[in-house]
Amino acid sequence: MRDLFRISIVFSILIAFIFGQDKPKSILPGPERAEGDGPFKRLVIRGATVIDGSGAPPRGPVDIVIEGNKITSVSGVGYPGVAINEKRRPKAGDFEIDAHGSYVLPGFIDMHTHAGSVQKAPETEYVYKLWLAHGVTTVRGVGLSSLEFSLSEKERSSKNEITAPRIWAYQRPGQGKDWKGGSIKDPETARKWVKYAAKKGVDGLKLGSYEPRIMAALIDEAIKQNLGTTAHLAQTGVARMNTIDAARLGLGTQTHYYGLFESMYENNDVQPWPVDMNYSNEQHRFGQVARQWSLVKPNGKKWEALKKELIELDMTMDPTMTIYAAGRDVMMARNADWHNIYTLPSQWDFYTPSREAHGSYWFDWTTRDEIAWKKFYQVWMQFLNEYKNAGGRVTTGSDSGFIYKLYGFGYIEELELLQEAGFHPLEVIRAATLHGAETLHKPLGTPVEFGMVKAGLLADLVIVDENPLANMKVLYGTGAVKINEDNEVVRVGGVKYTIKDGIVYDAKQLLKDVENMVKKAKRRDGDLTKY
Repeated sequence: MRDLFRISIVFSILIAFIFGQDKPKSILPGPERAEGDGPFKRLVIRGATVIDGSGAPPRGPVDIVIEGNKITSVSGVGYPGVAINEKRRPKAGDFEIDAHGSYVLPGFIDMHTHAGSVQKAPETEYVYKLWLAHGVTTVRGVGLSSLEFSLSEKERSSKNEITAPRIWAYQRPGQGKDWKGGSIKDPETARKWVKYAAKKGVDGLKLGSYEPRIMAALIDEAIKQNLGTTAHLAQTGVARMNTIDAARLGLGTQTHYYGLFESMYENNDVQPWPVDMNYSNEQHRFGQVARQWSLVKPNGKKWEALKKELIELDMTMDPTMTIYAAGRDVMMARNADWHNIYTLPSQWDFYTPSREAHGSYWFDWTTRDEIAWKKFYQVWMQFLNEYKNAGGRVTTGSDSGFIYKLYGFGYIEELELLQEAGFHPLEVIRAATLHGAETLHKPLGTPVEFGMVKAGLLADLVIVDENPLANMKVLYGTGAVKINEDNEVVRVGGVKYTIKDGIVYDAKQLLKDVENMVKKAKRRDGDLTKY
């Protein structure tokens, strides 16, 4: 009996050890690349309809030639409905893709990303594959993770050692294991850290709503070091540093909406919070911020003056509407098509309402809260659309990993939301491609290297069998639902191929890899908890 008891204990310890080994103690870097074909000496994409990202209308049939990691020609080879004259076509390639009837777009750029965490998605392979499976070939990490992790993954991606999008590393001031200057409490320290970060190889700064003298030093030094800047102007500091304040200091990008409404209040200088407001209570934080919709006057003097000055200052808007969209209809976000197949149990647990997990603020979410968010979006979308119409640059970012938004899927929702805001689908694609590339390259003072289907640019492309201008939903990994000619319900679309740096990835296989990762996690952790 004692022997059986001992064996039972040993067996239990062994099982606990084995399963414990499956749970990483820190976020894991991408594994060595085992996916993708290429780059090729000569890759030819045949017969496609091209949406080039500039805002120009689609055209085709077109043959695209890629040599190594560069597009070398984009050639019209005929007319719709007319047989192609084979003599007009580019010569054969080492590898060819038949894209007759398909659409080719520039690779998408997600301007607001994080690579998960131990609590949510500890394996970056999961996140990277979801991005690539949705056509995202470049991400701006804000930050992707720690400074050291971000720079290491950036380098490995640039060498195509991992299956991942291009990574631009924007980091928070004060980060760095060998940074000896402490927290950023004065302008002198701010400048020293920016110089330190530039030497480390970061691409830009992710800023909060610092007090004015520190914000001025951070932005000024970043400009001198040819680094980009983007800011989440949090409510804790927005009374002293709103969008127009930061733009006047030279801020490159505003992310989210924080500071925008505060820059044009009609009858207030700070938001008139309820007297029992507590910012640390996230239901207060996210419930009350939507009430700003009634504090501004669309097309009033302050609205128009702000729009005009921000455009003159050439500040980019990266709204990330997707990350807050659940506030308009939390039931829809919670029951999205993709969760059951592609959401990890650990990620789902993080989404679950909790007073401790950031973005899980559904303590007592009411119809009234959702109405406030719907009205907030109406005003926010109007400003964004007018900003674009007046010549302002708007980009696409997702901030997925919070508030029921899953990597890749949340990004496609951002495209849909821009269309809801009034953007023509071609303007949406431009925001997702060329305008993102322009924003990233502007601090460097260099022409864009990607962001259009154009000879001379890097071969970052998306191939999809359905027309995304007709229905953005065909870009979701779960596709779009239709009725076929036999009156059967079918799903169509989903990205077919994502090409990054001349390497061709099978997007459907990447999704299958993710599905298998989720199945493995469910065997260990159990299914998604319903509530």
